[in-house]
This record gives sequence, C-alpha cells and structure tokens, in this order.
Amino acid sequence: MHFQKANDFWLKTNPMVTNWCADIKREVLKGLRPEAEEKLFDIRQKSPSAVFYPIYTALIEERPVSFSSGKMIKSFKQTFLSLDLQSPRWSSVETMAKDYELRQYETAKWVSTVIQGETQKEAMRQGFWKLFHYIQGKNEKEMKIDMTVPVTCLIKSGCADFKISFFVPFEHQDSPPQPTDSDVFIEERKAAAVFVRSFGGFASPEKYADEAEVLARTLRNRGQPFHEDFFYTAGYDSPFKLFNRHNEVWYFKK
Repeated sequence: MHFQKANDFWLKTNPMVTNWCADIKREVLKGLRPEAEEKLFDIRQKSPSAVFYPIYTALIEERPVSFSSGKMIKSFKQTFLSLDLQSPRWSSVETMAKDYELRQYETAKWVSTVIQGETQKEAMRQGFWKLFHYIQGKNEKEMKIDMTVPVTCLIKSGCADFKISFFVPFEHQDSPPQPTDSDVFIEERKAAAVFVRSFGGFASPEKYADEAEVLARTLRNRGQPFHEDFFYTAGYDSPFKLFNRHNEVWYFKK
C-alpha cells in the first residue's frame, strides 16, 4: 500500500518517472532470472511505475533475491537511490549567499557521449543509458564501474547537440577502461574556476534554463567575467528521490 502511494506521488510530481520505469524495466530484465522476470511482468499492470517494486525491495532490504548478482544491487542502489556516490574534488573560493558559489575544480576525467538532433530531455535519457551501459561493463575491460555524481549536460548557445557526462571514479582516474561503444569517449577536464547556482526540486530543461539565466544575470550585474556561450547542468539525484533534491547550473569563469 505504501509503495502504491509512492507510485502515485511520483507520477503526479514527475511524469518523467514513467519513462524512467520503462527504461529500468528493459535494462533490469537483462539481468533477472526467468522466474523473477515473470513476476515483474505480473506486477507491472498494477501501476506504470510498479516495475520498480522488485528493484526497490531488493535495494532497501539489501536482499538480492531476484537478481543475478550482488554487484547489480550495488549498481542500482547507487544509480537509482543516489547513495554512496563519489563526485569530483573542488574547493570553495567564494560564496555569495544564495545567489551563487565560486568553486575551484581539480583536473579530472569524465566519460561522455554527445546526442544530436534530440530535445534536451530526450538527449539526457539517451545519454544516461549509453553511459550507464559503459559503467555496467560495456568497456574494453568488461569492468563494472561505480556510479558517480553529478550527471552533467553541456548546453551550447544555438547548438542542438548535448554532451552528457559521468565523472570517472577516483580509482579509475589514472587509467579509465576504454569504451567499446564508438559514441562514448573519455575526456579530461582541466582544472577550472566555476560559478555554481544550486536549486532543489525536479529540474526540467526549462527550469535549468531559467536558473542559468538568473545566474548569468547575477554575474553580469556583479561584473564577473564568465564564458557566456555555454553552461552545464548538473544533476545529483535519481528520478525516484522525492525530497531534498539537489541540482546545479555552472558557468565557467574567464
């Protein structure tokens, strides 16, 4: 009953959950035993997001009953509950109340993919799954890699291409496994000073654009030099996290 109420709340507050559940069902079925697959198809009729139930149960109760390996449990726990995730190192240079923060990010490697000719929302969905397949073993070493935060998206003025990226965990920074998907690549982002504006709730492309405009206007008013032709969105939570969500927009300082 509690799970059903949570389903209804997810769908009312974030319609994207329905699409995410469909994606999760498709991906999880690849690793489920036949009997678990049958149960999953049975319960999916109860609610559009009921496909998440066996995953949710296994993650919360730490019982990999329906899955082929404990590693899969860890992966979905990190990816869809946003728990125990690494993030790039940075230090705070300046904080201007609620307006923005200036951070100094260290040099780091990211795994990325560029999606062309799609809406930002669809590009994020496609890009996420390409990168998720990479960390699930679609790489030259067939190695599973921990999920990290944030998931970033590069937005360029007047450009319909979107670059989606995962931070490479620290243990793989020196030598990340090379992707086997030709659309996925490893890149190194040099150390940089970044203006960051944070906000909560479920972030749509329109909300990211609005927050980026607020940040840009604030920086102009304060006479702060920054690269105005692009910005990054940064998401820290899965679609299934309902409260205390954290999102950011980034402009790079000149």
